[in-house]
Amino acid sequence: MKRSFFIILPIIVLDQLLKIYVKTHFRLGDEFYIFSFFRINFIENPGIAYGFFINKSYGKIILSIIKVILIIIISIFHINNIRKNVTNYIIIPIDFILSGSISNFLDNALYGLLFNSGTVYNKKFHNWIFYSGISTIDFSFKKGYSHFMEGCIVDMFYFPLINFSFPKWIPIVSEFNFQFFQPIFNLSDIFIFIGIILLFFFRNKINQY
Repeated sequence: MKRSFFIILPIIVLDQLLKIYVKTHFRLGDEFYIFSFFRINFIENPGIAYGFFINKSYGKIILSIIKVILIIIISIFHINNIRKNVTNYIIIPIDFILSGSISNFLDNALYGLLFNSGTVYNKKFHNWIFYSGISTIDFSFKKGYSHFMEGCIVDMFYFPLINFSFPKWIPIVSEFNFQFFQPIFNLSDIFIFIGIILLFFFRNKINQY
């Protein structure tokens, strides 16, 4: 149990520190080049993960509730595995998945209360309204841009590994721009992805238990 704590907690803290830094130092849409194929591009995601959006504000609340249920289920499963002293091929990947899930949930649960500006849903026009400027933190939770469980996830990692346009002389697809990889994501998403990949990669060893 203690070993998992020292994996999960640092991931959550590191992810949250990175998100808070980006949100309080970058304007929405700001882009910072590290390499041509790797950029810091600040967006707010009112949806699921990896840049996928949902269309209505109440959907975000439902999604947050689903996240809580999934985190509880994963946590109970994880604690039982730790008590049974199962292999690290199960424990460590689930540590990664759980830490990423908890950290992303904290965005949904608290960021609407913690920050003075953020992406909000306009019920009248049925669309998401983005903001200008740089956000500040209000630790009193009284001047937030939204309500509990209605905050947006902060994403910033952008890897356009392939980016080119087809030449004019090619029929149908002329001047069509192809880009891979388009989604923008965060550190939590990376650890969730790594955890899932590890479970898949070590599935034969896991099946022995």
